[in-house]
Amino acid sequence: MRGIRQFSFLLGIGCLMSFFVLASAIADEGRGSRHGNDFDSSDDDSTQHRNRHRQSHRNRHGEQSVGAVEDPTYKEQCGACHFVYQPALLPSGSWHKIISNLEDHNGNNVAIEEAAKNTIAEYLTNNAAENSSGELATLITQSLLGETPMRITEIPYIRRKHHDIPKDVFQRESVGSSSNCVACHFTAEQGIYDDDFVRIPE
Repeated sequence: MRGIRQFSFLLGIGCLMSFFVLASAIADEGRGSRHGNDFDSSDDDSTQHRNRHRQSHRNRHGEQSVGAVEDPTYKEQCGACHFVYQPALLPSGSWHKIISNLEDHNGNNVAIEEAAKNTIAEYLTNNAAENSSGELATLITQSLLGETPMRITEIPYIRRKHHDIPKDVFQRESVGSSSNCVACHFTAEQGIYDDDFVRIPE
């Protein structure tokens, strides 16, 4: 009888110990799960931070962006000979002078049908620097003080942005001249002139 009571006592102790071990394991699992969620949350926060950084980066590029050329007539007629400069890089007065003097366009007589010429003129003037809301266009307009230069390279703001580049860089065969934007601004066709997207060729 005494042996039975002793066995029952030991069995009870064993069950009690098993209960505490199981409870501890469950608690640890719960803590691990919570930590796992925290890591997930941290990962989510990191992802959100990276996304915000990318968006901020894109927005910053937008400050030096004027958008890509959209008019097909302008791209076809002018792009056949040179880079199609975005309208927002010059004021409407400059574009008017350029379009009105195609007989001597950089030393060449450019013949364009009247209908195409009118289409191009309208596109360029409607989207000229003073008619664009982008920061780059605004900076260009402000620097001009009402002047209407015939060349983008004559714009005060553009000249300031390039003042630290040695003149011999523009004379390199890989560059050609200061008017060849795409030689260094490899996103120029998209209208992005941010410093992060500049690669000066050898």
